[in-house]
Amino acid sequence: MSGPLTILGDAEYRRQLQKAPAAGYLLFGDEDYLKLHALEAARQAILDPAFAAFNEIKLDALDYTPARLLDALTPLPVMAERKLVTITGMDLSAMRAPDVDRFCEMAEQLGDYPHNCLVVVVPQEGMDVGYLPKRPSALFSRLAACLVPVRYDRVTVPKLVGWVAKHFTHGGVVADPDTAAFLIDYCGRDMFTLAAEVDKLCCYVLAHGRTAVTADDIREVACAGIEYDAFAFGNAVMEGRRADALAALAILRHRRVDPILLLGEVIRTWSDMLSVRLLTAEGRRPDEIAAVTKLHSYKVTLYQKASASIDDARLRRAITLCAEADAELKLSPQGYAAIERLVCGL
Repeated sequence: MSGPLTILGDAEYRRQLQKAPAAGYLLFGDEDYLKLHALEAARQAILDPAFAAFNEIKLDALDYTPARLLDALTPLPVMAERKLVTITGMDLSAMRAPDVDRFCEMAEQLGDYPHNCLVVVVPQEGMDVGYLPKRPSALFSRLAACLVPVRYDRVTVPKLVGWVAKHFTHGGVVADPDTAAFLIDYCGRDMFTLAAEVDKLCCYVLAHGRTAVTADDIREVACAGIEYDAFAFGNAVMEGRRADALAALAILRHRRVDPILLLGEVIRTWSDMLSVRLLTAEGRRPDEIAAVTKLHSYKVTLYQKASASIDDARLRRAITLCAEADAELKLSPQGYAAIERLVCGL
């Protein structure tokens, strides 16, 4: 019988890289910015700078094929004990089942090429991980048997405030906690966006002969941001905020988020809302509904409030429209147009 599932955090991952790197790592979770820095940690731990050009092989998900991965793993390193092979943007949820199975087979053969360290970066929502750590998905369990999983969750706001302040310090500028918190409120929690805005503000403040950033500087220079992800899109649809939903969809389209993932979020939202409404009508308590639906109690309360002003007919119509959009996506390359029609029809 296999032992308990072990999932590393960033600190444990970095310590392991320094002491005894594993044959492979699976970087997953919601914070993509931290995954890129985790890749850099692997480079520093494994590669000799003098021979890094020969011993680092980078594959993007668009370049990946089993044959290319095999070509990357097979050669011996140059003047070193190990090579670093990386695959970024590995969106397993968007791959066909046979291709996912073949990728797992390749990962399971990693022991045949002990001169490598393989680091696979899965983007946010790039795979179904199940309910960790107790009920991992079959795919996650299979990969975790040959690749050490490293989880990168969204950074909490208090920690993000400290990170922003340190980023300003690195740029030669001082930001007190209140100013750092204001930047997060103004620009959103996306770490890629925050890093770019901090760099911009550092240049601006230093160019004006100052060393401390203020809220007025942020209003003057930074770009106000709204965070859009599939969950936020689903919430906008659920709450009937059509303009917000369409604006979110435009951003997600620019990011090339898979339309099937977006539609899945909408379908899940409306289906869960209908389930909560029907169970509430039966007199079930929120904790009982959470146990039956496997939803977090907070979501149960959210869905109860959202559905209070919506009748059953509208909920069922929304699910019917979702089914029609799902059929459009499966039967023809409608893409985002099918989702736009869905949003406008709700």
